Amino acid sequence: MKRGVRLLAALAAAVGIAATPALAPAASASTASTASTSGSTAASSSSSSTVAPSTTGGALGPNVYVFNPSMAQSTIQATLDAIATQQVPNQFGTQRYALLFEPGTYGSTADPLVFQVGYYTSVAGLGQDPSNTTIVGQVDTFNQCTDGVQTECYALENFWRSLSNLTIDAAGGSGCTANTEFWAVSQAAPMRRVEINGNVTLMDYCDGSPDYASGGFIADSDFTGGTVVNGSQQQYITRNSDIDGWSNGVWNQVFCGDPGAPAQSFSSTSGDSGGSAPYTTLATCPTTREEPYLYTDSAGKYEVFIPSVQTNSSGPSWANGNTPGYSLPLSKFYIVQQSSTVAQINLALALGKDLLYTPGVYNVPSTIHVLWPDTKIVGLGFPTLIPTHGNVTMDTAPVPGINISGLIFDAGPKTSSVLLDLRGSSHTAGLKAYTSDPTSIDDVFFRVGGATAGSVKTAFVDDASDSIIDDVWSWRADHGAGAGTWTGDTADTGAVIGGDNVTAYGLAVEHYQKYETVWTGQHGTVIFFQNENPYEVPDQAAWMATPTQDGYPAFYIPKKVTSFQGYGMGVYSYFDQGVAIENAMGIEAPDSPGVQFHDLLTVFLNGSGGIQSVINGTGAAVSSTFGGPSDVVSYP
Repeated sequence: MKRGVRLLAALAAAVGIAATPALAPAASASTASTASTSGSTAASSSSSSTVAPSTTGGALGPNVYVFNPSMAQSTIQATLDAIATQQVPNQFGTQRYALLFEPGTYGSTADPLVFQVGYYTSVAGLGQDPSNTTIVGQVDTFNQCTDGVQTECYALENFWRSLSNLTIDAAGGSGCTANTEFWAVSQAAPMRRVEINGNVTLMDYCDGSPDYASGGFIADSDFTGGTVVNGSQQQYITRNSDIDGWSNGVWNQVFCGDPGAPAQSFSSTSGDSGGSAPYTTLATCPTTREEPYLYTDSAGKYEVFIPSVQTNSSGPSWANGNTPGYSLPLSKFYIVQQSSTVAQINLALALGKDLLYTPGVYNVPSTIHVLWPDTKIVGLGFPTLIPTHGNVTMDTAPVPGINISGLIFDAGPKTSSVLLDLRGSSHTAGLKAYTSDPTSIDDVFFRVGGATAGSVKTAFVDDASDSIIDDVWSWRADHGAGAGTWTGDTADTGAVIGGDNVTAYGLAVEHYQKYETVWTGQHGTVIFFQNENPYEVPDQAAWMATPTQDGYPAFYIPKKVTSFQGYGMGVYSYFDQGVAIENAMGIEAPDSPGVQFHDLLTVFLNGSGGIQSVINGTGAAVSSTFGGPSDVVSYP
């Protein structure tokens, strides 16, 4: 698309910056605290941080730590331990970190490198392929104990952390944890593009407590030398990964394009009901596009690799050592620092720059506008964007090839209509420019409450046809700031998908107050869906889809939709106000031959009331009498 000179000049004049071909990076976070706050996107870092600022991040800022094999392992270990000590308990803190390992080997069998990954911490290799960076040791996430004496320990709140683009040769640890990679996480904790040689477990079984875990996301990875222990993971999606073995299922385990995955075995008596393991297994994934990632080239310079779209794919994209795609130099990116303003960001976008957000929390007083095809917005270390004036945080033009990855969108103190708005295109569905270069959303998470009290009408809108949603959790908080009351962190809907031919992998939408997910586009596909109904409904009258329909379905498809495929979709209830709240159905959809569902379930977690049917009145009710899972193998 031709870029208009008049538009650029007008934008430049509006912010008082010359319309030059390139923009210098914004000032580092260390200077932001002394800068004027007028119009700034920066939110001050918490003064409680005990971790020394990085001296290795360079242009990526003081919250990016870059390690290389020539560093003393004791120095690396001390830095990693200091960050973990601060971040493991820091669920709603403002500190954000990216830990990057240059190509090479870290640790050894005799002296393994073992460390933990806490909240808002991303760990990644900087090689072109996972094999370029090897950690001999463990990169672990363990249970958290709520009572301090290890009798109530679980992974149910191990959110907002990631592991990517490296190899782990499992070694070290002691006793129960010896020589095993522990990745005991729940939502918003992706593992991507990782090779693990040896034992790996998705639960922490070592402390003798309940050990519950609640969902996770693995993509584009390879596991060799041992069975993956699923254990207590209630639901999980694994995509395009090579698996040597998988131990078990609980309620809803979904596999897509995974050589070695368990065979399809979902049944009406699966999981906790005492029957076969609840496996939904697809031989291939219909349309995928792996997440962009930062790496260093042969000259040691940063580049961002942009993977190509794949169709009917199986196994890791890098299995043959030649990942399809292309690279962009870091000079193509405007590096967003704590001192950057929305005006500077929007000018950079208008001038054709991509964005790389450095770790931090950013107040956003006006909308960030993504204008051009193929714009890439990459977040390091879970940068978090908060609208401060009731504005939309970010929107996009109706153009192909946009990618947004690695960001958290929080609701702000004034009610916004939307947090992220992907604009629909006027093209005819299936136009080659869009199908061959789809917009994709990877590891993007939405929060209403939790870290900060806030409100929104709809968190996420995707009207971009042919787009790919890959690991999105839209969460109205059930604990933390603003949470716990019906009038606290108010939000109607977590996701509205209006584009045609949209494909979603690992979509979780939880606790919203009306229709939680609304899918209005034609020819959509969802592979794994997770929902918990809102907890704190005060009475039945406050939660009615119609005057005669109790509650709101977690996933709603209106009657105009004639084509849809859904696989491995679960809805759970936990009404905790002591009032018997009922939800008529977990999923509501047209009774149409083109609208098809496979492997659906509902579960009563605890509390009062329950869910009366799985979909459209079909499927047994779940309640304190029968907790479920209530399974529906296919519908209609």
